[in-house]
Amino acid sequence: MGGVDIPHDQHAVGHSDADVLLHAVVDALLGAVALGDIGEQFPDTDPANLNRDSAEMLRQCWQRVLATGHRMVNLDCVVQAQRPRLTPHKEAMRRNLAELLAVPVGCVAIKAKTGEGVGPVGRGEAIEARCVVLLEQAPLPDTR
Repeated sequence: MGGVDIPHDQHAVGHSDADVLLHAVVDALLGAVALGDIGEQFPDTDPANLNRDSAEMLRQCWQRVLATGHRMVNLDCVVQAQRPRLTPHKEAMRRNLAELLAVPVGCVAIKAKTGEGVGPVGRGEAIEARCVVLLEQAPLPDTR
């Protein structure tokens, strides 16, 4: 999750590698500059996306965002999982996201929440991730 291997007796299921956090980051980045969503960029109907590395999807989408002339101010993520416990892995996930995006680790925040035993997350049937990204238009070079 977040590009970090987290030991657990279960694994995520998805068309690609099912990294819920990286997928949420991709969606936040694409949405911030109106470039659609992860399903439009990497449809599950394309066999090339079967078992695809989410880190590579993130790198590709980040390059598309950068091409629009934006840069990252910060990325704020919340991951909801009853188990595994994510707190011991948050710093590694922050560092990995910062490295993938080539931004200072101080620009990336990750919070871990449980479902408190309620709903699909609380019963351990699902993991959810939500991310918000703040981008700014990069300044134009001074041509004076």
